[in-house]
Amino acid sequence: MIAESSYWYFFSAIVALLLFIDLYVTDHRRGKITLKASLIWSGVWVITALLFNLFIYIYMEDGHQKAIEFLTGYIIEKSLSVDNLFVFLMIFSIMDIKPENQPHVLKWGIISAVVFRVIFILAGVTLINLFEPVIYVFAIILLVAAYKMAFGGEQKIDVNNNWLLKIARKYFKLNTSYVGKKFFIKENHKFYITTTFLTLLLIESSDIVFAVDSIPAIIAITKDTFIIISSNIFAILGLRALYFALAGLIDLFVYLKYGVSVVLFYVGIKMLVSDFYKIPTEVSLFIIVFVLGSSILLSLIKRKKFTN
Repeated sequence: MIAESSYWYFFSAIVALLLFIDLYVTDHRRGKITLKASLIWSGVWVITALLFNLFIYIYMEDGHQKAIEFLTGYIIEKSLSVDNLFVFLMIFSIMDIKPENQPHVLKWGIISAVVFRVIFILAGVTLINLFEPVIYVFAIILLVAAYKMAFGGEQKIDVNNNWLLKIARKYFKLNTSYVGKKFFIKENHKFYITTTFLTLLLIESSDIVFAVDSIPAIIAITKDTFIIISSNIFAILGLRALYFALAGLIDLFVYLKYGVSVVLFYVGIKMLVSDFYKIPTEVSLFIIVFVLGSSILLSLIKRKKFTN
């Protein structure tokens, strides 16, 4: 058995390498990332996550169980990310960010998302360890999120009332005429924030709200901090590539949000009954894959009927 610290060293090295590839190797193109490239790199990130899961299966103590927990958490986070990426698409549209500047915003959005996600996960696990009934609060959060996703209608971006944007506008001068990818510019010996920077703040605020739903969902599957963090980070590492793939397929998976809603509802119920009955992780994995797979299949069937 490998020492526990070695898992963290190996995971950190993989994350650092993947971030370097995603942010500096795949970012060498100056224009919009094509749909083909997006699909290829999305596949690369998924395969890498599965290989890491194989590492968990082989080398970790109780590897079979840990691998199932990782895969379940990864699928939950990835499916929830799809809904969040649609919000990103709306933000870019509202803020009128050109396609060639979007990868730059997403680059820094993903970096900060990794940092915030680790902080929130550690805080959530610590809360449960200190006061276990907090798990019922997390369950209610998931049930409310499930209801809103299924019946709340289309999400809207309120640019004027966003708290981060209010702070930025209060303390910094804004240049609305600049249309490049820089976050800050200097004119006449004065520093200005740009619309691109405000867009990044909107991305960050939406990701923080998203994390409030996603992190309780994975905590319902496992309390192992390593599994929670690694599955979460692997799921968001490929978001930039996945965004440009989904931007070209946004109207295809019309029922996916309902599938994700059912998953959130199930995980919330799983949390509520956890003191009375422990639902096996294998069962949770099957239910989640079945629900999401069915929603995707139904979406494709509807699309085929519509095109015919």
